[in-house]
Amino acid sequence: MLTWLSANLINIVLVAVLALIVTLLIRGMIRDRKAGKSSCGGSCGACGACGSCGRCGAAQAGDSGQRS
Repeated sequence: MLTWLSANLINIVLVAVLALIVTLLIRGMIRDRKAGKSSCGGSCGACGACGSCGRCGAAQAGDSGQRS
């Protein structure tokens, strides 16, 4: 068992470091979402995800009266 650990020590450390990085990234994303932060820039005209954005529907409803 000890020989297997010593032969694979680099792989074990590498996987542990990658798992830590992924965990920290997910934790940061969860904290940002709870804080109300978004990756949306607020420019609904250039938004590629306009159909799924909560801000986009509100902005379009406000713009519809100004376009006429």
